[in-house]
Amino acid sequence: MDKNRVLKEIEESGLLPVLRADSSEQAVAIADAIVAGGISVLEVTMTVPGAIDVIRTLVKQSKGLLIGAGTVLDPETARACMLAGAQFIVSPTLNLKTIALCLRYGVAVIPGALTPTEVLTAWEAGADIVKVFPCSAVGGAKYLKALHGPMPQLKLIPTGGVSLATAEDFLRSGALALGVGSDLVDTKAVAQGKPEIITETAAKYMAIVKKVRGGN
Repeated sequence: MDKNRVLKEIEESGLLPVLRADSSEQAVAIADAIVAGGISVLEVTMTVPGAIDVIRTLVKQSKGLLIGAGTVLDPETARACMLAGAQFIVSPTLNLKTIALCLRYGVAVIPGALTPTEVLTAWEAGADIVKVFPCSAVGGAKYLKALHGPMPQLKLIPTGGVSLATAEDFLRSGALALGVGSDLVDTKAVAQGKPEIITETAAKYMAIVKKVRGGN
């Protein structure tokens, strides 16, 4: 899938689940539950044990998911993730060398930034989307809206503080998509043999995206 299609998929999904898990088996179970809830995009963080192998496994199984790599802190890790099949690269921080590498290989890149200067620096360096993290620590949806005031051209994904209670506000404040962590990716549910909890939450998130984009 080329970069433009990847970016379109992320935008159309409206959600970017951030997968953190205690094992590769748990990660695969979470991925299955997310797909069942109607979400087509998943970010596997480098904090998952054997994360690169997990990415490779999910890509091979072709679960109807667009698989990306998260918590990528340097270009070397980004390249390893690409070779495993990751179709986009996400970072919690701004590393210009990682952006440059992704541009070189035509892979979508979503660096993290927080201040207006960092966000604009990421954008001007070639970021396809900028991850605003940790968004809740500086005002949440109100902060996202404030960033868009002087810089309406920015494509932003807020991460940190996104929940079912705040999702609609974030979307109405201009979020391209939502980076959702523990509120959706409930590792305890899988550990307890109740992956349907994740599936149900995923469906609720998708309903919110549909509601906002439908103009309701």
